[in-house]
Amino acid sequence: MDEETLKLRNLGSDKYGGVEKEESSGSDNYDPHLYRKVEHPTTNTETLIHLLKGCLGTGILAMPEAFKNGGLLNGLVCTFLIGALCTYCLHVLVQAQYELCKRKRVPILTYPESMKIALESGPQCLRPFAKFSPLLVDFFLIIYQLGICCVYIVFVAKNIKAVADEYTENDLSLTQYILMTFIPFVLINCIRNLKLLAPFSTLANVITFASFGVVCYYVFQDLPDISERPAFGTLYTFPLFFGTTLFALEAVGVVIALENNMKTPKGFGGYCGVLNVGMIFVTVLYVGMGFIGYWKYGEDSAASITLNFPKDEILAKSIRILYSVAIFISYGLQGYVPVEIMWKTYILKHLEGSNRLMLWEYVLRVVSVILTFVLALTIPLLGLFISLFGAFCLSALGIAFPAIMELCVKWPDKLGPGYVVLIKDILLIIFGVTGLLAGSYSCISEIIDKLSSGNVH
Repeated sequence: MDEETLKLRNLGSDKYGGVEKEESSGSDNYDPHLYRKVEHPTTNTETLIHLLKGCLGTGILAMPEAFKNGGLLNGLVCTFLIGALCTYCLHVLVQAQYELCKRKRVPILTYPESMKIALESGPQCLRPFAKFSPLLVDFFLIIYQLGICCVYIVFVAKNIKAVADEYTENDLSLTQYILMTFIPFVLINCIRNLKLLAPFSTLANVITFASFGVVCYYVFQDLPDISERPAFGTLYTFPLFFGTTLFALEAVGVVIALENNMKTPKGFGGYCGVLNVGMIFVTVLYVGMGFIGYWKYGEDSAASITLNFPKDEILAKSIRILYSVAIFISYGLQGYVPVEIMWKTYILKHLEGSNRLMLWEYVLRVVSVILTFVLALTIPLLGLFISLFGAFCLSALGIAFPAIMELCVKWPDKLGPGYVVLIKDILLIIFGVTGLLAGSYSCISEIIDKLSSGNVH
């Protein structure tokens, strides 16, 4: 999640144009885009670059393992389908928020605000949940962001261990490497000013894109006979594929923020809009990484493809360290989000008048790092972490919630001929909930099996 996401996540709607939050019969004539006052609006090209940057993280390195769980042909087809589904649901979410802004006559609404307002005007059976919905949305956002931080911790520790084991006689455990990174992660999470992270974030992006070239160098060498790779995985492992792919492709927080910060937000949607162009490029890139990576390494595909590279080659060692540096820097941005949500939405109001606000904020930042480290130490399983948080959080945030929001926005007289919108949204909600439950169950079952067998490294 980039700086725009973090900056916009906690800004109230009334800060963009000072328009009153009220219903109006003339809402159809109100265009929220015309009332947005963004300090540094981005062009379509800049927004596309930010979208690509926000979507390319550790998830792409896990795609070969995802294909291992899904099968070569099945993974190829289903990744395209999941990419199309994610893109469609993001369109649904952005359009629903736009309609809610028109109704309330405000330029911008946050995700939790939008969900609450939508439920208040939806079917009678859903309205009692309106007051709890912002808490539920924030819960999934916080869990998701903390989950990303756990993934980053394990990723850095595994890659450092892979390099260090080549130079040391004492074979230290993964737990020891995780513990050795604790202080650096605490320090970077205690940076309160995002501008201080900006130069490092640029460095991380350069490293990330340069790393793809090295990945291609390794995976295209000595490819085996493609017939050696099964076309389909098992029904049991498919939810693991689904969770990992959803984690990799879904970028709900980034998309909302970027659309809100555009100079020409109407250029975000549409057939040739920024969202479609960006998601098509990202999906093709992820499909290519998963397909070629699994074709190359097969059942040996690791949770991060960097762990499959030759251990004794300098280039491979360098890319593991450089990518670890990039992910370490990104932890500062990802860890900033849950702290901001918890601090500004839930904690700060209970500390009014305190002269130790900064101290308590630092305590929260340190505690959030401790939580992610406790989980990473307890379950240091990178691939299953990625799949679990993808299935659990993004099935809700990226599929079910947008469908619920659209259903409520169009209720009761805009549901289309034959209630096609209602049927479609109910199917999306069922699919999202099924993905959440099945993906979480498969991941938790695998985690329990690996922990009970002691196979956690």
